[in-house]
Amino acid sequence: MPATVITSESQFLPGTVTLVGAGPGDPELLTIKAAKAIAAATVLLVDDLVGDGVLTHTSPSARIVHVGKRGGCKSTPQAFIEKLMIMAAREGEVVVRLKGGDPFIFGRGGEEVEHLREAGIAVQVINGITSGLAGLTSLGAPLTHRDHAHGVVFITGHAKPGDAGTDWQQLAATARDAKLTLVIYMGVSSAAQIQSDLLTGLPADTPLAIVQHASLPQQRHAVGTLGALTDTLAREGLGSPSVIVVGDVVRGIAAVAQPAGAQALRAA
Repeated sequence: MPATVITSESQFLPGTVTLVGAGPGDPELLTIKAAKAIAAATVLLVDDLVGDGVLTHTSPSARIVHVGKRGGCKSTPQAFIEKLMIMAAREGEVVVRLKGGDPFIFGRGGEEVEHLREAGIAVQVINGITSGLAGLTSLGAPLTHRDHAHGVVFITGHAKPGDAGTDWQQLAATARDAKLTLVIYMGVSSAAQIQSDLLTGLPADTPLAIVQHASLPQQRHAVGTLGALTDTLAREGLGSPSVIVVGDVVRGIAAVAQPAGAQALRAA
């Protein structure tokens, strides 16, 4: 049975599911509609990367189910999460699937919407600020600029099993020719291969920024160059979850102009 698509504002009804983007972590970056959805929920399925402050909007009577999904760690199977959402909706709950960042940017939101609609469950999506945007903004630099970047590519550094993944060499050539900013999610574990392939089309002195825990009190970052990507990660001890931003827009960060020894990690 085809599901009803919720289109009018703020319909958080029993038997429905809302995928909510919790943003990068800072609860003040939630949208008003996201906060309303969280407050209306009777059941929330919450990802690991959702900041604790976001959950202060929940009703005291709501049931919170943590369904962790974090790269490199034991994760709740996606099929089980989808089953939980369908079961709760069919039981008449107001279900919110709370996801870090934006559900439709590497959040598997598309898959979840498809499964819910196939099950006849009414579903809506509320966007959130993605960490790739919040991270560089926190450093005072844009993702696009009329002089330095005519566009931006959000791309994952983590291919699903059996998938060859991104052709980084081709992407490097495209980014160079089209003046694009590259925002790489989940790229820390494969940084060496990404760096090697990007260097076939981009100069080693292409500026980059690495931002870990974007927008949270524990945010850390480093700035440097593409040629020093893996060295910078190792030196500064940066790990997941981090975004890697590659492109001339990073020149807007004052620290890039400092000597290499001064490009130290600092708290944001």
